[in-house]
Amino acid sequence: MTVGKGKRPRDPNQLAKWVVEHSTAEPEPAPAVPTPESLSAYMSAMGRKGGAIGGKRRLLTMTPEKRREVAAKAAKARWGTKAK
Repeated sequence: MTVGKGKRPRDPNQLAKWVVEHSTAEPEPAPAVPTPESLSAYMSAMGRKGGAIGGKRRLLTMTPEKRREVAAKAAKARWGTKAK
């Protein structure tokens, strides 16, 4: 039987039962600590999901002029002069 938090009963008999249940209840197991590998995989999946949605929404809200500016900036970053 799981004993949840809540009001303590006022009746002495019910209070005694409540105290016994709380003092003899099995403690809830601590949540499992995720390993770095599983946490990394989970976070990367979340990033992929959000990134796919974000790019589509950004494209819908951008004007054609703004899209051209972003594309030109990306092309310059990719094909422009390399730093030495």
